[in-house]
Amino acid sequence: MCELTYTLRGDYYFPNVTVPVEPGTLNKYGRMRRQYLKEHLPLLYQNMLLTGTLHKHLVEISEQAEERLETMMPLLMEQNGITEALKARDPMAWVGAMNNLHACAEEIILAELVYV
Repeated sequence: MCELTYTLRGDYYFPNVTVPVEPGTLNKYGRMRRQYLKEHLPLLYQNMLLTGTLHKHLVEISEQAEERLETMMPLLMEQNGITEALKARDPMAWVGAMNNLHACAEEIILAELVYV
């Protein structure tokens, strides 16, 4: 069992509470998931926060989203015929097409991982 200690400051005792530092960083998908949980599923957010599972969950979502994006982009490029030849022939068309595919992949990731 965890023993709680207190520090006297003036006339009041304050609990000595520390937040453990957890490994892993959050990318934008993890931060978006946290915001979604806060706004739309506040009970789940509070429960995960109090039990210490929130950060681990957000890191998992971040990693899954990045992996999914990395696997989807080459498939989408192949399906839409976006090649290095297009990049050499018309760079602006290639950039526009890549931005479009990235936006499509991101929408899929948001619908499947972040906003559920």
